[in-house]
Amino acid sequence: MKNLRVALCQVNPTVGEISSNTEKILGFWRQANQDGAHIAVFPELSLVGYPPEDLLYKTEFLEANKEALAKLVGHSKHLSTALLVGFVDQDESGIYNAAALVAGGKVVSVYHKIFLPNYGVFDEKRYFNEGKHLSLCEINGIKTAITICEDIWYPDGPMHYACLLEDVQVVFNLSASPFHKEKPLLRERMLATRASDENAAVVMVNMVGGQDELVFDGNSSVFGSKGECFCRLKAFEEDYQCVDIVPTNILLHRLKDARRRQEKLYFQKATLPWEIQKTTLEIETHPKAPMVSVVEPMPEDIPLLYKALVVGTRDYVEKNGFKEVIIGISGGIDSALVATIAVDALGASRVHGLFLPTKFSADISREDSFALAKNLGFHLEELSIEGLFTHYLEELKPFFKDTPFGLAEENLQSRIRGNIVMALSNKFGYLVLTTGNKSEMSTGYATLYGDMAGGFAVIKDVLKTEVYALARYRNSLSPVIPERILTRPPSAELRPDQKDTDSLPPYEVLDPLIQAYVEEDLSLEDMYRMAPSAEVVHRVIKMIHTSEYKRRQAPPGIKVSVRAFGKDRRMPITNRFSVSSRKKI
Repeated sequence: MKNLRVALCQVNPTVGEISSNTEKILGFWRQANQDGAHIAVFPELSLVGYPPEDLLYKTEFLEANKEALAKLVGHSKHLSTALLVGFVDQDESGIYNAAALVAGGKVVSVYHKIFLPNYGVFDEKRYFNEGKHLSLCEINGIKTAITICEDIWYPDGPMHYACLLEDVQVVFNLSASPFHKEKPLLRERMLATRASDENAAVVMVNMVGGQDELVFDGNSSVFGSKGECFCRLKAFEEDYQCVDIVPTNILLHRLKDARRRQEKLYFQKATLPWEIQKTTLEIETHPKAPMVSVVEPMPEDIPLLYKALVVGTRDYVEKNGFKEVIIGISGGIDSALVATIAVDALGASRVHGLFLPTKFSADISREDSFALAKNLGFHLEELSIEGLFTHYLEELKPFFKDTPFGLAEENLQSRIRGNIVMALSNKFGYLVLTTGNKSEMSTGYATLYGDMAGGFAVIKDVLKTEVYALARYRNSLSPVIPERILTRPPSAELRPDQKDTDSLPPYEVLDPLIQAYVEEDLSLEDMYRMAPSAEVVHRVIKMIHTSEYKRRQAPPGIKVSVRAFGKDRRMPITNRFSVSSRKKI
């Protein structure tokens, strides 16, 4: 029995840029052909980008997708390597999240995704019909099956039936599986389980790159029939590998699996939920030396998170046509981290900073801001807003008379800064990067139309304690963030001697409570055990609830947690229910 040579083509497509996506696919496909691959596998919906959302309602979009597939079919006449690519299929009943197997100048087979995710950031049932058949293809005598992303997450899904009833040996999975901090390891545990349970090889090719609030980590991989990972592509980079899969190893493993024989006997009497479509391909390639597969290392948690933020920022800026960005630099840890990420993503020449002090700004904030700019190499300007702030207060004196200096005056400074940064954005076309973190977004410790004003919120899904961990990690590569920024108590500097802890619990207490309530939906009893007092828990929950209206007006930012604000966590603004004040009915 021959080996099957598979090319994993981990690409970064752009939603709607179908022509460029097609050219990218062609480039990787030609490389696979040169390497003697039998089949080149690309990610889910790689032809159009993922997720295309309401573009799927545009007939012109669907036509462009169809034309691009036809172009690829035309090229297949001149390439011996088969192509497996994600696209949007259409029939009289609607559209499908689909994969096309292309070879020899024709579409050999089309598979429609069966399990459509409709939770978290996913909304596929809004657009797509569910698939009704399994797509199996015998390639040079080796039985293979096609699946798309969610299909493989179900133990009794398409892979199970294909391997058990049809003796499929290799399962292809085209994925657009977005990143969050726990996802890469979770995904690999699942793939290892599927491979070992079904005694089959699994080839998962995942998308890479940023798309709006999502970022895809790649980490495409191949798992053997014992659940071992023998190929992994790089995280957060376009990548490519050819892998030789040996079917005799799969057969030997199945011969020893008594459990599988018993289950196969049982399922012979079961009714299959889907139809089966079978095709056959004979692919001749020039003999090549065996490929040595590479298992790229999986970065540790904080380095992986940092890469996610850099890639998400870079792709949001570049895919949306911005040339340069501007950031309000305060001398604090959040703006320092955002500036560092921006420089790493775009280069120092494309990053501009503004230091906008008042009388409440400490001298060390100025010193640290300019030290940061010097270390990173970006241009930083200073513009005092003290005169503007004083003038505002004079104009507002008739309205503010007989009231003490308070929150309105504090936030006025932030809003003046927001106006100035947005003015430069309008004048020069810069994208404003905001600097608020998840701890602040959760509790409302942010100013509407002030520090929340901007185009992209780089760290809106990063807790404050993670901000410090990310900064320390980045400094371990090269010390760009001044040490004093890492060690001084965080402050908004909007009034004398202000500290974040004047308004919030310490971040070491606050962040686990936010994670428990927002991301994990833990009960009050569980949260009580995490906090110094019940009062702290109730206070945090109240701040989270009452800040929902603010979060709805925040710019988009990169999802990196299990549950991010925005598309992921959807709570009503008008909401009179609270777990901390619930009365029994």
